[in-house]
Amino acid sequence: MSSTAVAETAPLTRPDHEVVIIGAGFGGIATGVALKQAGVEDFVIFDKHSGIGGTWWANRYPGIAVDIPAVYYSLSYMPFRTSTRVFPPGHEVQEYTEQIVDEYGLRPHITLNTRVSGAIWDERTHLWTVRFDDRTVTCRFLCPALGYLEVPKLPDIPGIDRFAGKAVHTADWDHDFDYAGKRIGVIGTGATALQLIPELADIAEHLTVFQRTPIWLAPKPDFRVDWGLDQFLQRNDRTRKVVRGAVAAGIDLGLVGLALSMRRLPRVAPALTAGARGAYRMWLRDKELYDKLAPTYAPGCKRPSLSSRYMKTFKNRDRTSLITEGIERVTEKGVVTADGVEHPIDVLVCATGFRVCERGFSPAFEMIGAEGKELGDYWHETRYHAYQGVTVPGWPNMFMVACGPNSVILGSILTTVENTAAKARRLIVEARRRGATRVDVTPEAYREYADKCLEKMEGSLWVTAPCAGSNTYYVNYQGDLAVRPSTNIGQWLGTRHFPWRAYQFGKLAPGPQPAAPVKKAVAKKTAAKKPAAVKAPAKKTAAKPPAAQQIPAQPLAADNPTQ
Repeated sequence: MSSTAVAETAPLTRPDHEVVIIGAGFGGIATGVALKQAGVEDFVIFDKHSGIGGTWWANRYPGIAVDIPAVYYSLSYMPFRTSTRVFPPGHEVQEYTEQIVDEYGLRPHITLNTRVSGAIWDERTHLWTVRFDDRTVTCRFLCPALGYLEVPKLPDIPGIDRFAGKAVHTADWDHDFDYAGKRIGVIGTGATALQLIPELADIAEHLTVFQRTPIWLAPKPDFRVDWGLDQFLQRNDRTRKVVRGAVAAGIDLGLVGLALSMRRLPRVAPALTAGARGAYRMWLRDKELYDKLAPTYAPGCKRPSLSSRYMKTFKNRDRTSLITEGIERVTEKGVVTADGVEHPIDVLVCATGFRVCERGFSPAFEMIGAEGKELGDYWHETRYHAYQGVTVPGWPNMFMVACGPNSVILGSILTTVENTAAKARRLIVEARRRGATRVDVTPEAYREYADKCLEKMEGSLWVTAPCAGSNTYYVNYQGDLAVRPSTNIGQWLGTRHFPWRAYQFGKLAPGPQPAAPVKKAVAKKTAAKKPAAVKAPAKKTAAKPPAAQQIPAQPLAADNPTQ
């Protein structure tokens, strides 16, 4: 996006709120809990939806469920007490977010049905102004907690707007429509589709699935646990934490460790692929389905998935069809594939996921920093990075929670949520302790961390030949890793014990601040093109505010391990 400057009155030095959190999903909720635990009470959480839960509020398609066991897909300090299955269904996860909100008294801090349209930093007052459709709100600290599954991705297929039947994206499911007895077509075979497709196959007259890239999956060991196992784990906190630690350690050793070591272990990926294809052959026992459903890329290139029903769905060829020819166009009555066949359908379901780490959509609104530059433009020009996944130089007092580049680690997203929320809390608390009004990561720390991520990326699975053709969103549109190339424990340590020398703290000089105009950005959409030559982040000097003083590093508190 580019922007045009418009003059408007500068905001007051005293903000409306100390902290504004954008998003009432797990990220926003965990940030609110972290602030309350630190004694910060002047914060507000805004969300565009009419309910709490973020992704779990918005996504309510049939069959939706978490694909990580509840004992791990939960916040470490709040057991998932009401799960009825090993892998809870979506409505139970959403109810769990409500329980956290009530347990920690967050409900008075939450404002729903409020969509953010932009945010701009004022260097003269050290405040953020957050714009909504009908008003603005100022704050000292801004915490976007938007998540990644935020903006639905619609397929760019000729004629799709001409389809005369029912068209729906899984993120905007129409529960009032009767899908039973219809000819249903599903575009996409990712993590969402493999949950939805078996449900639709049970009620459709005929189900046609259009697959571009097959997916690796394993059987899902799901069963009811409300007979006692979950109660045992939730009541025995030590046992629960041991189980969580064991799962995290297993992911670190078995998944992250291998994925980051592929160049040193070049024979591992081909061996894993051969073994997984052999398992598919025994599982399916059907050569035609095996040829269509068994991926050729290595396991781990895309998000790992679980299902015990997905494969079985396609064995009933009277009621289901798996189409692997590319889609040429959509007509009023169906979908035409590259072989010239038109597949008639009454309902078109787009299980095509979300815009993850794409220009103009991460974030989905303008964020204008200290030098008047828009964040998406900055990332497009200098590559998509953030220090520890949380901060970017030139965007002071802005701390991204589980939505920044290089923040998400493999495993439970809630691990990243807790870790990045803990970092935001630590920075806000330290700024309070120092009496600082401005906190910004140094360009040197930012560049060093970015270089480290790029170095680890070069030896990782996701950018090597075994992942060719996987179409993974682990790699962004610039060809860089979108995930954090580190272990669970590495992220825990990095977000809680980073050195203070990585940040500059500033304080406005006493006395009245000048009322000067600030820039208001007006969005202009531009095509999302890959830069001709992507360069490393340029060395920059953080802008010093006029009439402001920089605060030198101070001795840390006695209980701080980084002193």
